Amino acid sequence: MFLRLLFTVIFAFYFSGAFAQKQYEVFPIGFYNLENLFDTKDDEDVRDTEFTPEGERAWTEERYQAKLAKMSSVISKMGVEMNADGVVALGVSEIENKGVLEDLVKEPSIAERNYKIVHYDSPDKRGIDVALLYNPSYFTVTNSEARPLIIMKDGRRKFTRDVLVVSGMLKDEEVYILVNHWPSRSGGEKRSAPLRQAAAELNVSIIDSLYTVNPNAKVILMGDLNDDPTSPSIKKTLNAKPKIEKVPTNGLFNPMYKKYQKGEGSNAYRDSWSLFDQIIVSQSLLLTNQDGLFFHKAIIFKSPEMLQKSGQYKNYPLRTFGGSEYKNGFSDHFPVIGYFLKEIK
Repeated sequence: MFLRLLFTVIFAFYFSGAFAQKQYEVFPIGFYNLENLFDTKDDEDVRDTEFTPEGERAWTEERYQAKLAKMSSVISKMGVEMNADGVVALGVSEIENKGVLEDLVKEPSIAERNYKIVHYDSPDKRGIDVALLYNPSYFTVTNSEARPLIIMKDGRRKFTRDVLVVSGMLKDEEVYILVNHWPSRSGGEKRSAPLRQAAAELNVSIIDSLYTVNPNAKVILMGDLNDDPTSPSIKKTLNAKPKIEKVPTNGLFNPMYKKYQKGEGSNAYRDSWSLFDQIIVSQSLLLTNQDGLFFHKAIIFKSPEMLQKSGQYKNYPLRTFGGSEYKNGFSDHFPVIGYFLKEIK
């Protein structure tokens, strides 16, 4: 407790025409696409043969352990500049099963945080899932469910990741976290756009149902959306606004929009940056003069060791694999963090 209070950051804000200095407790909440965090076992139910010792990736125990160390190293640094305990909750994607997360949270760099796991097996054909890690010193889960994204094509269901919906108490305040990994752009952006449109519509339906139960619900939508902040699925269907003053009651604010317009990104492809990894917040989290939890800012997190050092892809994310070449890197995505504050009375 002493360390948490010691590292509480004092922020100055402009309130009601008067400049006032107050103390706030800081809650960093993030999202990280872990890029194919697979174990070395061949699961007969999914297509994971390439991530086995005999597979095309030569995915040995040594490489798996190196991957765990890399991922946990990044997580250990996320948010610590504002809270010594780092991210209090972290959505993750591209993980094979709960077992790899159980291995991850035991890594020495983050083991003392005692992260707990919310995970459901998804019907994705590659067997990759989404999940939520959370620090029980800050967050208590009250309910969770996997909401299936049902997409039909030519009379057959196209299986993809569920939306993970977690409700809980962040200290003494109820929040709702939606963890997403929307369908990819495989086959082309335009051709695959209806799949992400369906994912956006599912999120709208989930959020509407939360507001039915709690009109003041504080909602944090996060994930690898495989679309940019300007894409129709996000700008129109989610109606996630780029400016706080434009957000209607029970609307959504997208703090990643302006970053994308400035050329910032969380992943790169063919010499172009995308900002697929996003944190979007409900209007109820935008009132900075409230007694409860409110949104402060969002960032794309990167540190020097996570970057390609030279060559054509200098400053791109240093991946585990570049094509078929093992690079012993981190992920093809940078994580993102939202910082939420609550006044210390």
